Amino acid sequence: MSGVILALVGLVGCAPAQPFVTPQRLDRGLVLVLPGIEGVSHINEGICWGLADAGVHCAIELVDWTMPVAYLHNLRDQERNRKKAEGIADRIERYQMSCPNRPVILVGHSGGGAMAVWIAEALSPGSRVDGIILLSVSLSPGYLLDVSLGNSRRGIVNFYSRKDWVFLGAGTATWGTMDGKHTASAGMVGFDVPVRPGREGTYRKLFQIAWQEQMARTGHTGGHRTSGARQFVKHYVAPLVLADKWDKAVMETLLSEKQAATCPTTMSK
Repeated sequence: MSGVILALVGLVGCAPAQPFVTPQRLDRGLVLVLPGIEGVSHINEGICWGLADAGVHCAIELVDWTMPVAYLHNLRDQERNRKKAEGIADRIERYQMSCPNRPVILVGHSGGGAMAVWIAEALSPGSRVDGIILLSVSLSPGYLLDVSLGNSRRGIVNFYSRKDWVFLGAGTATWGTMDGKHTASAGMVGFDVPVRPGREGTYRKLFQIAWQEQMARTGHTGGHRTSGARQFVKHYVAPLVLADKWDKAVMETLLSEKQAATCPTTMSK
């Protein structure tokens, strides 16, 4: 049975090494970690380890959607990226068929955040993930999240930082966001929330968390490359994965002084 589950989810012979993908973990749920345009790196590997450090006992899979050493292509080729998102969405649905009622969470860093949103958009009618967590996402602030919010039970959490001006300010203004807009990204300034009638309910599931000084204690100093710091993920991202639901109270607890007091005083590597 364990081999069947691995095969159904498409994990047999998968690279890179996946220390947190086992039949036992898959039977508890699935977290897909989507890297940025650089592909597999210490940043996204740190995300996986941070989740595991915090006691996330379901499968944690690093899904490399990129082409090797093709950073600008990975950023700009929307047609290819959308097709990749469709393929990953199909894998999620196959997993949900083989392991029903298990949670599925998407965690995307930078360009991987855009991929997480597009994966949710690509799900078949009636299919949903449990939640989407965006770290320094490379999408334009005006990108509409209606579909992805509708396809996520808990909603979307967007961690953003105005200190991320090199990559998500000047960088995306010059080279473009994943959705092709030359502007500062939502990973720097947050998403715009539509004010048109009828959308209030959907956007109540969008939670936006700005970088705070206390986060530096976990290694996230506000910049692009530190938003996947292992200790930051352990203390700020993993609690969301482990929570049964997301609401304003959960977000307030996450940012409370009590939460900050539990964080280490040394910087993570």
